[in-house]
Amino acid sequence: MDSLRTLKIARTGYIVIALITCVLGISLLINPNCPIHILCRALGIIFIADGIIKIIGYFSKDLYCLAFQYDFAFGILMIAVGLLILVRGESYSRLLFPVLGLLILTDALLRIQMSLDAKKFGLNLWWQILMAAILTGVFGMVLLINPYDGAGNTMFFTGIAFLFDGLLNLCVAVYTIKILEQFPDRFKLYQHD
Repeated sequence: MDSLRTLKIARTGYIVIALITCVLGISLLINPNCPIHILCRALGIIFIADGIIKIIGYFSKDLYCLAFQYDFAFGILMIAVGLLILVRGESYSRLLFPVLGLLILTDALLRIQMSLDAKKFGLNLWWQILMAAILTGVFGMVLLINPYDGAGNTMFFTGIAFLFDGLLNLCVAVYTIKILEQFPDRFKLYQHD
């Protein structure tokens, strides 16, 4: 598969997964009493798909090399957690939300670092990624600490965390993943790297 096609698949996959994550977040906000077995199935499938997209993205040739720089290891982690949640999620339901919080916090921290790299590249909208990453990190931390009482509250805050994480990854996909055919003067030079 050529690198341009791989990059297009990765970018499209990133956008689709980000939108699905937003929809999941909104669904949990609307229905915080979602049964845990349904949530585990949805999360398992989403995490596995996200992990595969991250690994594909890592091996693509992105013009700025920002969005995918940590995605090989994080993609493997997402696949492993997705499989664990699918197979044993209900048994570990007490650990599910702190694990989700840790994953969301980790993603946010990596995106904070990426936004600072984007600033060095001269991307004007780096601060939007930074702000979205900070908000996402706060809600990831809230899930990790789990200071609230009741399953409904946990699901509600999980919904907020997923909504912000989806928006964060949508910003990353739109602002930092640049397909080379958008820059024809650089395409030939980049193909030889």
